[in-house]
Amino acid sequence: MALPEHAVWFITGCSSGFGRLLVQVALGRGDHVVATARRLEDLADLTGSDVEARLLRLALDVTDPSAVKASVAAAVEHFGGIDVLVNNAGYGYIAAVEEGEDAAIHALFDVNVFALADVTRQVLPVLRARGGGWVVNLSSVAGLSPNPGVGYYAASKAAVEGLSDALALEVAPFGIRVLVVEPGPFRTDFAGRSLKLAPAHPDYVDTPAGQRRAAALRGGAPSGGDPEKAVALILEALADAHPPLRLVVGKNAIGRILAKTQAVQADIAAWRTRSEQTDEA
Repeated sequence: MALPEHAVWFITGCSSGFGRLLVQVALGRGDHVVATARRLEDLADLTGSDVEARLLRLALDVTDPSAVKASVAAAVEHFGGIDVLVNNAGYGYIAAVEEGEDAAIHALFDVNVFALADVTRQVLPVLRARGGGWVVNLSSVAGLSPNPGVGYYAASKAAVEGLSDALALEVAPFGIRVLVVEPGPFRTDFAGRSLKLAPAHPDYVDTPAGQRRAAALRGGAPSGGDPEKAVALILEALADAHPPLRLVVGKNAIGRILAKTQAVQADIAAWRTRSEQTDEA
């Protein structure tokens, strides 16, 4: 399904980053947008006399099922339906596996996985009633090719990958398409307020996980790709007659994911004969 003219978007996590840019680009093409964020004041600067009639701002804690249901209902009441769901809300967590803390791990999965699934479940009946539409899930290169020190974040994005794969097959008969966006590093605030760190374990200081933590703490000038170009590419994929299921965004992500797939192929090839023999009686 190509992106319809004057589409209605429902976007989570619009206070900054890709979510904020997607709101601006969708409004710029004349679409209608339901922009959500945990705090309504974070959406106050999304304004202008030419967009007010096409923009609905909603405060939404995506981990609150009743709030999710109410927000989807408000979107349908206001605009008559939804054409594009963008599951963008999420954050990162730096921790070696041994460093992870139970409460922080559960909170991470509540937002990055369970809330995404809940929002999707609430919006799917609306898309089916519409006769089709899009579910856009913001994943990460880490979902397929993790770095040390981000195992829990990578696991949450790997869950998004698996969920999206199954979802794409399930909803295709209804004319609903799924796009999984897998960016590498981009110049957003992901490494700022969208990133949490576990307490450091001293034995990991000089390991790759510790080095990643140190780099995050150093901060400094943002590096990575141009987020405006990334958002433009997402729009291009949604409008394409033959869109991908996975949109790998940026040279870093392309290189890492290709290296991972090649490593998987090498492992299969090295053990293929012995593995195939397990099927024999």
